[in-house]
Amino acid sequence: MPWLLALSVGWLAGVALLILRAVLQRNHLGRLDVSDRIDPASAPPLAVIVPARDEAANIGSCLRSLLAQHYPPDRVTVWVVDDGSRDGTPDIVQRMARTGKRLELMKSPTLPQGWTGKSHACWLAARSVPGDVQWLCFIDADMRTEPRLLATAVSCAIRDNLSLLSLAPRHELKTFAERLMIPCGLCFLGFRQDLRGALPEYGDGVIATGQFFLARRDAYEALGGHAAVCSEICEDLELARLFKSRGARVCLKDASDLLSTRMYTGWSTLWPGFAKNLTELLGGPGQAIGAALASVVLAWAAVFLPVLDGAACRAGSTSACVALVPALMASAAMLALHIACAVHLGIPFWYGCLFPFAYTIGSVMALDSVRWRLRGRVNWKGRQYLRPRARPGRL
Repeated sequence: MPWLLALSVGWLAGVALLILRAVLQRNHLGRLDVSDRIDPASAPPLAVIVPARDEAANIGSCLRSLLAQHYPPDRVTVWVVDDGSRDGTPDIVQRMARTGKRLELMKSPTLPQGWTGKSHACWLAARSVPGDVQWLCFIDADMRTEPRLLATAVSCAIRDNLSLLSLAPRHELKTFAERLMIPCGLCFLGFRQDLRGALPEYGDGVIATGQFFLARRDAYEALGGHAAVCSEICEDLELARLFKSRGARVCLKDASDLLSTRMYTGWSTLWPGFAKNLTELLGGPGQAIGAALASVVLAWAAVFLPVLDGAACRAGSTSACVALVPALMASAAMLALHIACAVHLGIPFWYGCLFPFAYTIGSVMALDSVRWRLRGRVNWKGRQYLRPRARPGRL
């Protein structure tokens, strides 16, 4: 069966290219230099803005880590914007605010039509901070920061003349859902994204995460801030694109030594969290469907192609016996990559062996995201948002 040999060799070549691309992507993602220091006498005034909706489980530890920062205390204030929480989030913040002067609580009014809650909360706080503040740090309530983070990030942004610095955190994975899905999601991004094109010096591409944004205030206000992306579900990517389209320097760095997060707590939060923005992240409905189908085919090829070659070899096909070698090499490489990713993230290695199931579930999530996109609505944290109409050039 010569076609099996051709298919197996093609499979090996495809896997080699995917893994090479993922390795190169990692090399393009610079790490935040933890040795960076900032002179307390010259540290610029900084406002840290934390939008929070129903974050009672996270807000306390987030704020404690922010208030323990090695940044001159008279140069930084933490602003928490309660975005209509239905739990004890504002009560926790109020209790903590009584213990010091570096923490402020704002309550967001009724959400205006055409806005998402996060963008509205960020914009309210950005307009309220004192006029001498030069840098705005937007950070999610599920983040945990090491004491040197803010000083290191500000030092990096000033040194590299950045207008927007986005930081990727270390992921803490505890439930089966998190451990199954997030490692494969990170691998998938490594296969698909072009980090070189997103670097400040290259191309028009941009990759960012709104989990941590450090923005130069004058640049942020000049482009309209979060008001310019008020209706976007993926407001982080759209804001980063807006910065770069105006000629500002935008950079994503790995801050896993200084920043960590636990984004989800199981299927009930992970599924809607993925589905709400997968379509946008993948470039539109067409690309999302294509990516979903391709990931399922590629994942299960690692299982079924060696089985098919082995069955044909046992039946007496010499070419199938030859084909079994590249098929097994490719499948072993895919397995090794996902096991390495699991170990790197600090979870049991055997989660890496489940990658075909993870990609299958992820594909269903992508199709669910497309369904919501086509319906023109998305649900998140008890709210239903209308999706904005696609702009020219976007599906």
